Amino acid sequence: MREQRWLLDATIRQLGVDWDQGRSRYLAAACGIEAEGDFARIRERVRKFADIEPAFAGAAHRREDAADHARDEGRTVAEREHAFIAAVLWGAAQWPLFGNSPRNLSYALRKTSAYGRFVQNAPHPVERVEIPFGSASLPGYLHLPRTGGPPFPCVVQVGGMDSFKEHLVALYGDRYLERGIARLTYDGPGQGEALNKGLFADADNVVTAGKAVVGWARGHPAVDERLVGVAGVSFGSFWATGIAAATDGLVGCANIMAMHEPGLRTLFEQVSPTYKARFMYLSGFADEDAFDAFADQLTLSDAAPRVSCPFLVVAGEEDDLSPIVHTWRLLAQMRVPREFVLYQGEKHGVAGGPASAMGPNRDDVVADWFVGRFAGVAAADRLRYVDVSGRVADQPLPVSSS
Repeated sequence: MREQRWLLDATIRQLGVDWDQGRSRYLAAACGIEAEGDFARIRERVRKFADIEPAFAGAAHRREDAADHARDEGRTVAEREHAFIAAVLWGAAQWPLFGNSPRNLSYALRKTSAYGRFVQNAPHPVERVEIPFGSASLPGYLHLPRTGGPPFPCVVQVGGMDSFKEHLVALYGDRYLERGIARLTYDGPGQGEALNKGLFADADNVVTAGKAVVGWARGHPAVDERLVGVAGVSFGSFWATGIAAATDGLVGCANIMAMHEPGLRTLFEQVSPTYKARFMYLSGFADEDAFDAFADQLTLSDAAPRVSCPFLVVAGEEDDLSPIVHTWRLLAQMRVPREFVLYQGEKHGVAGGPASAMGPNRDDVVADWFVGRFAGVAAADRLRYVDVSGRVADQPLPVSSS
């Protein structure tokens, strides 16, 4: 990261704040069209790595002030909207701060405070939760649909290495909640509040934590204990697969934006150095050689044959962070019904290309897949190939289980 900083800044000058992934796009999507102006100004302002934190923090300050003004005037809907957007912006301002510095920790407090204001006036029921985990706890939010009654089917959401729980459920129109599915988001080891409290990720504890979260969800009175699934996004797809292998009785496990390469060498050695710097922070490493030895332990080869629930992957054919051949190999090791939705020409984000623009929305694919699993529809081995015109070819999965 230090040695390549000048190259990184040159890249950002050319490509903007989304040089490594569509960060401003997926964060804006959670906030809705109301926040597009905030993110547009951030994209204009960021010209080097050092611009990222102050650009997001400045926007968060403005939204926090707007929430205060709305509160003073008794406009609760406006307050919750401003507060939600402020929380997401504070979380984004934390991203480039690779360490638990006073500034990072202050942004963390402002993020959770702003999100707490959203929870108080949320358009659907939201419960702030603390899930026991050894001598610590994992902070999370249980989101319930507006209509229908408990107990609800529930998807436990496993965020990626850059994720924080506050942006994982949309302000309005969340695809799961609109389908009558509860969502449990949480910060596991190496993520969000848990990381800020010193809970780093290691080779095992993310899976152990995920298993504890599923167990907690099954015991909640608003959740149908028979209807719980796990979903992972980006690096969360790696972790969610491990959680599915360690947890019995899940209705399904769905992965979007696949991260399945053993050792993650493409992610850590061949793309933006920010990925490796971020993962070293979230796993508590300062020495790069020691981290490389740790990364070699990150593999799903033992987990794949132990997954006992239906399994979905939604990915780009030309994934630039985890070559798609590793996902094919992972699926070949499994003994459960596997569905693979593959977008022609798309990269890791499954966004920005013609296949994702013209074809089925990646998030709708996952939410509808869970609807089928919760309804008891049998899963089957299948490949759905989305071409650049948006057409979907549905065919048998061309891999055999081991």
